[in-house]
Amino acid sequence: MLVQAAMLVQAAMLVQAAMLVLAAMLVLAAMLVLAEDDPPGGSADVSQRLTLEDARKCLDAGQELGKSCLVAARKLTEAGAKIDDHQVLVERVVYAEAEIAAARELVKYAESAPASAPEMLAPMAMAATGELVQSACNRLETVIDDLGLPEDAVDQALGGGIRRALRDLAHESRFREIGRWIAADPKRNVIVLDETEEQIRASVREFADREVAPHAERIHRHDELVPEEFIEKISELGYFGLSVPEQYGGHEMGNLSMVLTTEELSRASLAAAGSLITRPEILTKALLSGGTDKQKEDWLPKIAAGELMVAISVTEPNIGSDVASVKCKAEPREKDGKPGYVINGAKAWCTFAGRANIIALLARTDPDLSKGAKGLSLFVVPKDTFDGHEFEIVQPGGGKLTGKADVTIGYRGMHSYTLSFEDYFVPAENLLGEEAGAGRGFYMQMAGFAAGRLQTAGRACGLAQAALEVSAAYAVDRVQFKKPIVDFQLTQFKLGRMATKLAASRAMSYAAALAMDEDERKAAPQAAQAKLYTCDVAVELTQEGQLLHGGWGYAEEYAISRYVVDALVLPIFEGVKPTLELKVVGRAMLAG
Repeated sequence: MLVQAAMLVQAAMLVQAAMLVLAAMLVLAAMLVLAEDDPPGGSADVSQRLTLEDARKCLDAGQELGKSCLVAARKLTEAGAKIDDHQVLVERVVYAEAEIAAARELVKYAESAPASAPEMLAPMAMAATGELVQSACNRLETVIDDLGLPEDAVDQALGGGIRRALRDLAHESRFREIGRWIAADPKRNVIVLDETEEQIRASVREFADREVAPHAERIHRHDELVPEEFIEKISELGYFGLSVPEQYGGHEMGNLSMVLTTEELSRASLAAAGSLITRPEILTKALLSGGTDKQKEDWLPKIAAGELMVAISVTEPNIGSDVASVKCKAEPREKDGKPGYVINGAKAWCTFAGRANIIALLARTDPDLSKGAKGLSLFVVPKDTFDGHEFEIVQPGGGKLTGKADVTIGYRGMHSYTLSFEDYFVPAENLLGEEAGAGRGFYMQMAGFAAGRLQTAGRACGLAQAALEVSAAYAVDRVQFKKPIVDFQLTQFKLGRMATKLAASRAMSYAAALAMDEDERKAAPQAAQAKLYTCDVAVELTQEGQLLHGGWGYAEEYAISRYVVDALVLPIFEGVKPTLELKVVGRAMLAG
């Protein structure tokens, strides 16, 4: 009996061993099957599997899906007339289009780049396509039913190997390769420009590094006003006149030069330098759009020379994005025999109002509120300059303007004021366009805002670049678990995604600038779309950089903490994100 039992146990052990061998053979067979799709080396070689041509195919598929969704949304909203009945749907369609546009512009740069372009341009374009097109498709899939499209619309769009290609394009190994490359020199820029533009970028960067960056942290910590020496030196360099025609003392170098200048100044300090040329730019565009010849001759040379610092006043305490509902009044009245207007009402978030010499003020000249935007006019309001956080101006005869700076968590240096006008007199010749400009202020202001949004895209790129540089440097220097944290896969991956998203943001912003040079009115929605995407990227990159710094990212002595709070303002000003999506980009897209 004992012998029989032993034989049974031995037989059972042999069966178990045979089953283990069979299981191992099955696993090996599965691995060999997978090897048909994955070349030797596995995931490490995924980044070499596809080409830029594959990225173009995936991009085309995403664009076709986006187009189908946009056509359906146009029908559903009656060409945008019923946007407010479908706000969430429109937001998703619009943002998906922005993601696809960002990938498209980077791929276009990569396809047309010279042989001397950085070696990581193509991998970045591929990675951006994989991630952004997939994200856009995921976003659109949530509204397929509401759009009345077939349930399998996304599957059809991503068929024929497109879905697999998207995964490979955005494989983590590709981002890690980019991350290692950017960590070696985080100042690298894969977007190739012509010789003149490269010189502009280099010269502004040199100035910003030398003159602005050493003071940026102090200005932020102590909430100081932009130093006068910044204004003087920027004036000497001609940065205030980049959009002013030569006949008025400017350089008129085009929108791309303006974006590059803004980007490099913002890299050093968003508040103390990057935004200095934005307000003059907005008023310049408004003047060129609707000012009289005399107004252009009087104001543009002084703006170009930096003699007049500009503030823009549109928002009111109870009126934000709904600009057409502005209530601050400008009523005709003579003073000392001189025709003009008296202004009464409150304004909010008027940046640089204390230091400014003039305020571009949008006010209601027609008391009939039912006329909306058609009752608004744009005034150039002169004032004395102040360097504190509060000011008061009393005119002879009793008119008064008071201002108080609002305390903000970031974007310090410019100071944003709440203003109160009480019978403040403005000469009639300060109505932009004079009599012909009455009731046209909203449209002149919108012409200026298009340029402001494009500049904000540049500001976002500059701030994101600053965050990438300090984060990569920290990752190289910071040692944990006996090696620099840049040696860890996840750190490389995060740096790679940061660099790739920044490259897509730049490509999108530069393309919008060139389009604005061709036709500013037609390209205004493209500039708004660039602002929409790049500002989100700046917020994401600064916060990702803060996490890479660990606990030190929360300490004020590290610049990344300033970048985080500065970036938060970007999706708010020049059109808060939801309004930009629905009322600007969405309305333009749905109108066809």
